[in-house]
Amino acid sequence: MKVVACVLLSLMILVMGSTDCAAKKKVVKEKILYIPHDSRPIVNRQTTEILEKAGIQIVTPPIELLGDRENIGDPDLLWDWLNKNAKKDLTAAVISSDALLYGSLVGSRKHDYDGDTILARADLFAEFRRKHKKLPLYVFGSIMRTPRTGLASGYEEPDYYRYYGTNIFRLTELMDKQELEGLTPREIKEFNFLQRLIPTKAIEDWMGRREKNFDANKKLIDYARENKFDYLLLGRDDNAPYSQTHNEGRKLVAYGKGLDSKYLTTAGIDEFGLVLLARAVNERAKISPKIYVKYNWGRGAQTIPSYSDEPIDNSIKAAIRATGATLIDSESRADFILAVNTNPAGETFEANDDINDGTPREGTRFFVESVQDYINAGRKVIVADVAFANGSDNALMEQFRQRGLLFKLQAYAGWNTPTNSSGFALSEGLLTARMKDSAIDELLLRRYLDDWAYQANVRQIGAAQLDWIAGDGRYEFLNDKRDETEASCATWIQNFAKKNLPKFTGNNNIRVHFPWNRMFEAEISFGGRQRNAR
Repeated sequence: MKVVACVLLSLMILVMGSTDCAAKKKVVKEKILYIPHDSRPIVNRQTTEILEKAGIQIVTPPIELLGDRENIGDPDLLWDWLNKNAKKDLTAAVISSDALLYGSLVGSRKHDYDGDTILARADLFAEFRRKHKKLPLYVFGSIMRTPRTGLASGYEEPDYYRYYGTNIFRLTELMDKQELEGLTPREIKEFNFLQRLIPTKAIEDWMGRREKNFDANKKLIDYARENKFDYLLLGRDDNAPYSQTHNEGRKLVAYGKGLDSKYLTTAGIDEFGLVLLARAVNERAKISPKIYVKYNWGRGAQTIPSYSDEPIDNSIKAAIRATGATLIDSESRADFILAVNTNPAGETFEANDDINDGTPREGTRFFVESVQDYINAGRKVIVADVAFANGSDNALMEQFRQRGLLFKLQAYAGWNTPTNSSGFALSEGLLTARMKDSAIDELLLRRYLDDWAYQANVRQIGAAQLDWIAGDGRYEFLNDKRDETEASCATWIQNFAKKNLPKFTGNNNIRVHFPWNRMFEAEISFGGRQRNAR
């Protein structure tokens, strides 16, 4: 009997041991394929950096395949790259439809493809799904924007928009309003005048390109309905409460009615890659982090920020849904507090406005004290800084600095449009649950050097001094002035960091690069970290 027992015990050990080995072999490290909608640092390298710090392997196309402002990209080459890199070890794929339909986000606005070609590329998503039935597939795309002016278009629209952009915006603003509530007699006269003023060829080209985009987005919604996507997120790029973007957006909302678990459209676009990456991580982990949203006093949730057609509360609720998180109304049960810095009166200023001089405004101290109370209570706080567009609120950041709160946050964002900032901060904050404190601090440092140092301060200094630099170049196209401007901006950021981020050990190693040959965005490299930040 003893011999039999020993044999049985040995067999059990062998079986259990082999089971453990098999289990270890089945463990697949998270590996996500990600195709951003262009090569800008914020949507490409800065987004993938967040996932990498969360312990996730990211597979992205070579940067030369990603479009930029002057090279709109090649969708056929991107499809070829996608098919070659869709390996069995992937745990999810997050893909820009703009990249695969037009080459890039800018390509969606400037391409010369006919409608049939675009729809044929959209059909490739169905073919991809047939080949990869078990791969979680998340797709994000844009509803074409409607810049208010030619200057606001940043040379990312067809040339005629520089001359007629203001008029085109106003015409479509009136068209949208006419459908929703009608026009006054004065507005009817203005509408008729604008139709005569804008060259027929220009408006037909602009609206024709939009029609192709609209039809392609309908096809993507059809695929969401057919379960070819695990989630589809369409963004209303830069727009306004009345605009062509708003017009198309509300029609696509109606077209996708009943798809709440598979499809969503909301204001924004540049943050969408990170939003869906966060969703992919949450769904794989089968978790839905609980979010409590705290606004500044005043209009708060009802603020309609710049470049948006809806209250910020709508956009934030949509972002929470899209990440797979859960909005709750009890701060005591929340995993994260999302603190949203709005102006009490509901305005959104530009970061280069004179009012952003660092002087506390109405609501500044209230908001900072709310954040401090949460942190003192041991809560994980994410800050969406949306009081200003295109840069941080200097008064807010100075208060955070003085109170030692800068590196007590989980995540922060104050770049580009308010909806970009809120969705990005939320998504990054959710992913910090998987990070070490040192990684969280490094991501905060990146945002402070970019959103606060550069966008809200140094960019204005550099732009003002461009005339002092010899050669051809300006803010939108630096050209001959690029190298010297990069060097001078690096010096100014270093000086800013030494004053405001004194514990940053890499203050003398900052480098600046303008990848799109303009000053609007900068790629900032640094060689050190915060010392004992937490």
